[in-house]
Amino acid sequence: MAAARCGGARGRRWLLWWLLAAAALAPRPARALIEGLYCGRQVCYDVLGVSRAAGKAEIARAYRQLARQYHPDRHRGEPAGPGGETLQTAHEKFLLIATAYETLKDEETRKDYDYMLDHPEEYYSHYYHYYSRRLAPKVDVRIVILVTVCAISVFQFFSWWSSYNEAINYLATVPKYRIQASEIARQQGLLNRAKEKGKNRRSKEEIREEEEEIIKDIIKNKIDIKGGYQKPKIYDILLFQILLAPFYLCKYIAWYCWWIYCFNIKGQEYGEEEKLYVIRRYMKMSQSQFDSLEDSQKETFLERQLWIRENYEVYKQEQEEELKKKMAMDPRWKRYRRWMRNEGPGRLTFIDD
Repeated sequence: MAAARCGGARGRRWLLWWLLAAAALAPRPARALIEGLYCGRQVCYDVLGVSRAAGKAEIARAYRQLARQYHPDRHRGEPAGPGGETLQTAHEKFLLIATAYETLKDEETRKDYDYMLDHPEEYYSHYYHYYSRRLAPKVDVRIVILVTVCAISVFQFFSWWSSYNEAINYLATVPKYRIQASEIARQQGLLNRAKEKGKNRRSKEEIREEEEEIIKDIIKNKIDIKGGYQKPKIYDILLFQILLAPFYLCKYIAWYCWWIYCFNIKGQEYGEEEKLYVIRRYMKMSQSQFDSLEDSQKETFLERQLWIRENYEVYKQEQEEELKKKMAMDPRWKRYRRWMRNEGPGRLTFIDD
């Protein structure tokens, strides 16, 4: 008997669990008015006192009338009206009226609301449409991206100009380039002007500033600065890079197909430009970094035939050995090795004074 009662209790317990699971997984009852969505349990059309066929003008007119009637400022400091309106109830009514108007004045939102009234069974779909429109950005994302890219491009361009001017100002202080620029200026007659007299006479500071500008202009025209301090070009900024990305992609695909056809299929020998390209790829350097190298270094690369993989590996090993020797002779590196050997990171030492 006890075993039978135990089995019956266990069976009832399992039946209860099955009923709870079925209730949890059962579809929600179809309710058109959902608390927290739009006007809650009330119909937005009834709140404004209009029909579902009302136009925008009728909805706006009804909203203005109700807003004037239930505006909280009209009930501030007044006793309850004949309809029982206090400041608190008027404020709640005014918010409900504003919510109803915001829902019905927009065509897309009104369409979603009408769909909710006609299809109350699609419970989760109503939540999705409501919050997707409510949380959607007010400004077009494409406009935000365009403005951001333009702002970055402007900052990038002026930053490059600042770096370029810093490089020119530095080169104007280097004796080697300053002397050459002064000689060119004298040959062109820019610094050999006659002394000014009378009212047109300028101070020494003004003359010195003019000569400095002349020297800088000659340096700008005669010296080809490469690398990170090169003269900025409008086509290098982010905006033009994005606009010209399809062109660059097609150009790269055409160049890659040409490379495969000429050197892999036909077996042609590399030209000087192709050799330097292969060397740059082996060194894992960008085009601007490689352009900043001296011409003598590039000639050394070509003389040692570094476009051949075996020769480059030998060159790389030599550079590593030379770097180790320099570091071994560097007193700062010696002090670092001595510190690592005697103390090192993660070791506590107590020094007696």
